[in-house]
Amino acid sequence: MPRATPVHEGAVREGRRSYDVVIVGGGHNGLVAAAYLARAGRSVLVLERLGNTGGAAVSTRPFAGVDARLSRYSYLVSLLPRKIVRDLNLDFRVRGRTISSYTPVERDGRPTGLLVGGGDRRTREAFARLTGSDREYEAWQRFYGMTGHVAQRVFPTLTEPLPTRAELRVRVDDEDAWRTLFEEPIGVAIEERFTDDLVRGVVLTDALIGTFADAHDPALPQNRCFLYHVIGGGTGAWDVPVGGMGALTDALATAATGAGALLATGHEAVRIDTDGRAAEITYRTRDGQGVVAARHVLVNASPRELAALTGDEQSAPAEGAQLKVNMLLTRLPKLRDGSVDPREAFAGTFHIAEGYKQLAAAHARAAAGALPEAPPSEIYCHSLTDPTILGPDLADRGYQTLTLFGLHTPARLFAHDNDAVREELLKSTLAQLDAYLAEPIADCLATDADGRPCVEARTPLDLERDLRLPGGNIFHRELAWPYAQEGTGRWGVETRHPNVLLCGAGAVRGGGVSGVPGHNAAMAVLEAPEFPS
Repeated sequence: MPRATPVHEGAVREGRRSYDVVIVGGGHNGLVAAAYLARAGRSVLVLERLGNTGGAAVSTRPFAGVDARLSRYSYLVSLLPRKIVRDLNLDFRVRGRTISSYTPVERDGRPTGLLVGGGDRRTREAFARLTGSDREYEAWQRFYGMTGHVAQRVFPTLTEPLPTRAELRVRVDDEDAWRTLFEEPIGVAIEERFTDDLVRGVVLTDALIGTFADAHDPALPQNRCFLYHVIGGGTGAWDVPVGGMGALTDALATAATGAGALLATGHEAVRIDTDGRAAEITYRTRDGQGVVAARHVLVNASPRELAALTGDEQSAPAEGAQLKVNMLLTRLPKLRDGSVDPREAFAGTFHIAEGYKQLAAAHARAAAGALPEAPPSEIYCHSLTDPTILGPDLADRGYQTLTLFGLHTPARLFAHDNDAVREELLKSTLAQLDAYLAEPIADCLATDADGRPCVEARTPLDLERDLRLPGGNIFHRELAWPYAQEGTGRWGVETRHPNVLLCGAGAVRGGGVSGVPGHNAAMAVLEAPEFPS
């Protein structure tokens, strides 16, 4: 849990009753905003419904009596700008992964796969073994050279005022890249550039993580998802947070409280009344209700939750479509593909049932209202890169964590019986993994203090219940392009209420563990007329 000391009802009531800024929600974006604003001399109160700050970016020990601190919901870092880490002087580090991905497959009756990483020569050889030539590797290099160019141009804009579409297009300065990523379905580019089904599927996965869409959806939600997955840090690399995701929110809570922000956990905001210049925020605790006043309110929650707080009309949520599974193993399982060391295969992203045709079939079946017959998912092992999340005894005995993220399982599939469908999906998902293993994953699972297997699964409906993600959507709503459109405002955090800003994942340029909406909401407050820069 975050190191910041929770503040109870009495402390808020007996202390200041009016603040420059009240932040609703103590997730990582709210903490980023709190730290920036408190460092700028503003009085800041954060109201957090749960008993701890951190939101979806927390580390917990989910298995009874087992000293393994897992990143329970979010688990990798790519979109967090180094600027935020530097500005707030955060004690937080990440480690890169030498292996990008491993994708097992059976070809000509034998198990094989594609290992990406470990150096250019090794990756080229892996492509040649899989496809019989250098063609796919060379296409891969050209394609990701193009996305790398876009990442270098687009990522720095995330912490700047929103560019217009025309301005961002000029900044990208590559018409082929602009057409490929911003104008036509990503499936077109994948099919034009690659011929191998497995390679096509590996590329497509970045367009689908957390987004329920077909590769050729004309509305391009898959393109927006893909873009945010390949621009992080200006490189597209996804890194492992040292100490788990909770290490980031611990550091942010420390930065915020150290600068003078007050973090009130167990305080649920239930109403915001505003005339555009001043606001009153009603909150409740176990002991009753209270009201605080503020010049500005930042809402680190979904747009739907914001509308409920202000009494505005609520839009229908864009449902989430993922299964999240955490596991603790006594050892990594052996692979059917004996040419690959499991420590390398699981260190990067281990793709399961994610061939291009498999992904299309899973989407079509889920869209028709049924669970995928071969549920696609991907796994990685945090503890291989960062063993500090394990207690010394577990690390010495070779225990490892596995995090699985399943695709194409929209919330609607769980509406009838969430518990039963969760168990059915977990069973079939692990069966897909077993198809590529030389031993069942169940034989490798650790057990907790009560003798139960160390595995937990979360559906979109579980995420809605636990974290109030609308429809279980990890992005709060459909991702937006990182440029200004009608009504988006200067920073992409503005609402129809001048002094109420959105600083969660549903802001323009939100989604993922980035801190970008928190930064941008803080900048918008500091630019406001009563707070001259």
